[in-house]
Amino acid sequence: MKQKIILSIVLTLSLFSMSCIENIPDTTEKEQPVASETPERIKPTENYNISIFLDLSDRIDPIKHANKTMDYYQRDIRYIKAISEAFTDHASKRKINQVNDKLQLFFDPEPKNTKINAISEKLKIKLDRNNISKEKLNEIRKIYANFPIQIYELAIKDKAYVGSDIWGFFKNKVADYCIEENSRNILIILTDGYIFNKGSELKNGNRTNYLLSKTIRNNKLNDAMWKEKMDAGNFGFIKAANNLSNLEVLVLGINPDTKNTNEEAVIIEYWEKWLKEMKVSNPKVRGAELPSNMEKIIKDFIDQKK
Repeated sequence: MKQKIILSIVLTLSLFSMSCIENIPDTTEKEQPVASETPERIKPTENYNISIFLDLSDRIDPIKHANKTMDYYQRDIRYIKAISEAFTDHASKRKINQVNDKLQLFFDPEPKNTKINAISEKLKIKLDRNNISKEKLNEIRKIYANFPIQIYELAIKDKAYVGSDIWGFFKNKVADYCIEENSRNILIILTDGYIFNKGSELKNGNRTNYLLSKTIRNNKLNDAMWKEKMDAGNFGFIKAANNLSNLEVLVLGINPDTKNTNEEAVIIEYWEKWLKEMKVSNPKVRGAELPSNMEKIIKDFIDQKK
């Protein structure tokens, strides 16, 4: 009898102990489920409308403006290649039914050489859902890697440098050529910063539609007090448009006459003041830097979100 009672007590205690063990909270660290891979990248939905303006004045002459490190026209060619790569990279990330992107090239005044104008027509690219493909993007990269070289070689061979009417381009053509609704409109200008078109010079007080090295010298803006003089005398470009808020502008290649002190700073001030007065969105002005440094600047400018 005693043995049965003892056995019953032992069994009860055993069951109680097991029950307690089962009810103890599990404080051990459980293996977490593996996180999903990086969230799917959001595809860019903005339409890109990128325009390139080439200043084919004598700034590209490899003899008159020689540079031992790299000729300026060769820098231009690499800049253009970087622009086209940023354009095709953007297009390649988009859904096919979203694609409506443009890349084009302009001059003003247009060169008299018909071959140059014919080549520039081939550089006018329109991508949409009907023609985009890997083959098409590779074709654009190839075109922009090879054809700009031909433009510069022809212009240098002709030596018919007609100046650069960038002011007139802004006044008469930018709105029609470079701005479209429902697009991110980007204009990239390759220039040394000087503007001149013979026969169309305008002057209103200390405002002009041109800028030459002698303009800076004649206005005595080549000393340490240049900024104070510019502000006090209201020097600068005449405004060519009133509201370009739907246009972003990147100016590359500012290349001052080294005989004048502070000339680069004066040129940049002229440009930045002018672009801001026309309400250009996101204006940036850079010097004639080596392509190895400039390529990242170009791609960052094009890739950035507004």
